[in-house]
Amino acid sequence: MGAIKFLILAFMLLVSGCGPKQEAALVEEAGSPEVKPAAVVKQAVDPATAGGVKGKVTFSGEAPPPQKISVQGNPECAAFHADGSIASEELLVKGGLVQNAFVYIKEGLEGSSFEPPKEAATIDNKQCIYVPHVTGVQVNQPVILLNSDPTLHNVHSYSKNSKAWNVGLPIQGMKQTKKFEAAEIMVALKCDVHPWMKGYIGVLPHPYFSVTGESGEFEIKNLPAGEYTIEVWHEKLGAQSQKVKIEPQAEQTIEFIFPR
Repeated sequence: MGAIKFLILAFMLLVSGCGPKQEAALVEEAGSPEVKPAAVVKQAVDPATAGGVKGKVTFSGEAPPPQKISVQGNPECAAFHADGSIASEELLVKGGLVQNAFVYIKEGLEGSSFEPPKEAATIDNKQCIYVPHVTGVQVNQPVILLNSDPTLHNVHSYSKNSKAWNVGLPIQGMKQTKKFEAAEIMVALKCDVHPWMKGYIGVLPHPYFSVTGESGEFEIKNLPAGEYTIEVWHEKLGAQSQKVKIEPQAEQTIEFIFPR
């Protein structure tokens, strides 16, 4: 049996071993879907009357350091990491600033819809980690699933509102393109071959979302003037929301604070 056939067979065996309890646990981590599809009326945004909102997501108190996950049992992944471990991305806080928080407009855009971008978002399997860990896309926006590693990976989606899929990527450089048919906060992703590999995608009917980096900052631009509910979601810290009023050509500044 050739090497590629062996890898594909191994992948099929691993995927078939993913039971309903494991799937239910991962979906529970992602949270329940809360975003409803927008109406069919097309929304044209006039920059002259649009505004925006920006701010930070912070953690009150001293956050625990990132947990270390051993990958010594997977030599193909240990080769990428000198100490044989990977830092968990489930809670990254530096200087009180929260990374990987998903910030989006939850309410206020009912009655509008927005064309999905033609440009694809990319989820990369890179050094046995999903990159990015948290991201956002619009409904029906192309999502490229890429394998940058010389080993077998797969991307298993646990979506409730769209058809779930499980995509095998056994060859370095291999990629496939998928889409989500309906909005959902959040869709969990998992690699059945390397169980520490997890990621999350916020699927929205509009383009108004942001993901915090190391700075804990977010920014949402070109919002039509009006009143909105803006929410932040984090896989370990939970969710919070605030009301904001967007004025034409003005930018609101807000802060989300997660208690210890």
